[in-house]
Amino acid sequence: MASPKPRGSSFATSSRTHLRPSRVTIDDSFLTETKNTQKRKLSQKQKTLSCQFSTGGHLSPWPTYTSGQTILHNRKPCSDDYRKRAGSWQQQQPLNTTKPRYLEQLENYLRKELLLLDLGTDSAQELRLQPYREIFEFFIEDFKTYKPLLSSIKNAYEVMLAHQRERIRALEPLKAKLVTVNEDCNERILAMRAEERYEISMLKKEKMNLLKLIDKKNEEKISLQSEVTKLRKNLAEEYLHYLTERDARKILIADLNELRYQREDMSLAQSPGIWGEDPVKLTLALKMTRQDLTRTQMELNTMKANFGDVVPRRDFEMQEKTNRDLQEQLDSLRDDYEEVRKEHEILLQLHMSTLKERDQFYSELQESQRTSTPRPDWTKCEDVVAGGRDRWQMLAEGKNSDQLVDVLLEEIGEGLLREKDFFPGLGYGEDIPPFLRFDGIVENKKPTKKDVVNLLKDAWKERLAEEQKEKFPNFFFNFLERRFGPGDAMAWAYTIFENIKLFRSNEVMSQFYAVLMGKRSESVYTKQKETIAQLLKEMTNVDSQNEGLLTMEQLSTVLKSTFPLKKEEKIQELMEAGGWHPNSSNADLLNYRSLFMEDEEGQSMPFVQKLWEQYMDEKDEYLQELKQELGLELRDEVTLSKIREALMNIDPSLDKQTLNSYLSQAFQLPVTEVPEEGEEEGIVIWLQTALERLHMADIRRMGPREQEPAS
Repeated sequence: MASPKPRGSSFATSSRTHLRPSRVTIDDSFLTETKNTQKRKLSQKQKTLSCQFSTGGHLSPWPTYTSGQTILHNRKPCSDDYRKRAGSWQQQQPLNTTKPRYLEQLENYLRKELLLLDLGTDSAQELRLQPYREIFEFFIEDFKTYKPLLSSIKNAYEVMLAHQRERIRALEPLKAKLVTVNEDCNERILAMRAEERYEISMLKKEKMNLLKLIDKKNEEKISLQSEVTKLRKNLAEEYLHYLTERDARKILIADLNELRYQREDMSLAQSPGIWGEDPVKLTLALKMTRQDLTRTQMELNTMKANFGDVVPRRDFEMQEKTNRDLQEQLDSLRDDYEEVRKEHEILLQLHMSTLKERDQFYSELQESQRTSTPRPDWTKCEDVVAGGRDRWQMLAEGKNSDQLVDVLLEEIGEGLLREKDFFPGLGYGEDIPPFLRFDGIVENKKPTKKDVVNLLKDAWKERLAEEQKEKFPNFFFNFLERRFGPGDAMAWAYTIFENIKLFRSNEVMSQFYAVLMGKRSESVYTKQKETIAQLLKEMTNVDSQNEGLLTMEQLSTVLKSTFPLKKEEKIQELMEAGGWHPNSSNADLLNYRSLFMEDEEGQSMPFVQKLWEQYMDEKDEYLQELKQELGLELRDEVTLSKIREALMNIDPSLDKQTLNSYLSQAFQLPVTEVPEEGEEEGIVIWLQTALERLHMADIRRMGPREQEPAS
């Protein structure tokens, strides 16, 4: 049988003319016309190709045509009987079965049609379906028995495609409207932020003015109080002066009256008319006068006895007012005394604690003076370290003596490590890490620090992308096998282990070594990376112009929102590590992307290093607070219930999942097996062991110790 041609030259030319899309935008009317044209062409192709693709009006039954074949009727494909019959049938099949000619012709036709299409336009995907439609139409026409079912399937898919196209057209205006609304909202947000900044600046100015006014009023109040005190003093002096004058005036009046009475008596005695009076009458008058004098004297004595302590009402009111003022002063002085007494007690406590610290520091100083040696002259290392004086000054910048010893040991160890060509194997003991278990000698690959850092970074990337987490030492050795092959994996394991054990000052190497040796949990590294990524994302969101620059005020705002539990001095430390100085203005611009850069040896910038230092300090403070809350010594045993209660007391914001993860880490239990509250009987551990295990994990405060009262 001659191989049929699915498509003649003229037919191919016309198909290329109608089916190849142009590189311009096709509107709906053009697509509709194209579809109608394709349907007419399709009907012609079906009549022509159906005759070419079929042989004698029937299809080839490949791959089921063979001699002696049997058809299994009414059998379930997954039944045992079906498997047995299918297995026996496969054994009877010849091995040299080939595809039928009809299938090959359809595949060649589909391949040619797809090659003729231009897939560079927007309607390419729509036209790409046309050859598949034609092939499906061939099947519908040739399989007469299944034609209704296949036609209904095709019509269902066509209706669904048309429905989806209509929905896409309907959503296009909404997409444009969404973009417009988004731009409007962004503009309004920027305008509102500008207004808020202006209002904040005005309120700050008003605050400064009010503070100045308050200071001025306080000064006026102090001056008025001093003036009132002075006037009161003058008033008291004037009152005493007038009181003395009044008493002197009364005495003077009494003396004048006495003199006047004496003068009248003398005038009466010298008067000539008196000598002519009757002596009896005068005696009687004198007797009556003396009786009156005696009675008056008794009344005067009675009055003095009854009213001797009585004061005038004006004096009483003045004294009462003075008494009230003195009582108020006494109350205020009592309050001041109580405050001063409390401050005095606090100062006494501080004084006692300071004395204890002084004694402790003095004893430490004496011990240090007794055991310490003279401060070494570190300039002697300039001639020993490779690179000379310049490199030593770069290595020693900002480091204390302990850190300089580590740097010097690393330099010496690096030289010795370079001289080694082989490492002795450590054997197969249980105390040997799995990736170092080898008996014999292994080659020293002698990589540079940069190569080791890059290799460790690649290992971290693969570890974070790993779905099923295996133990970290096993993962490390499998990673080396995948990277360098089984033959060199052990040599690279020893080489990298010796390097990361030596270079403790390198961040990447020290962190990898701590995780590899089980001294720190992987979650510490991953959480730190997530925190840095989140902080960079927040800064990028604030940088609306995408210029890579932020003001110091914006940097402070981002740090406070990202780390709401950090104190103000911690935020200041981070800003100073980022390049801000107390004397600089808040309007200074900072390239925030440079804060997260690394050098070629993986060393972070001071900003990221300060973040890590604060994280470790906060973890130590958190665990110290937990120890104080428990009130136990390190050698004492502690139950799971006590640790649970202490954690909830020092950190009330802990959720149940995080609390269970902390308890799981402390007691080395799976999270799912941590007992519920009230079911922890019999689970005890040494306090020192629990704190060491918690220090290895990623543990941090979730909220303030004292919950703020609800408003």
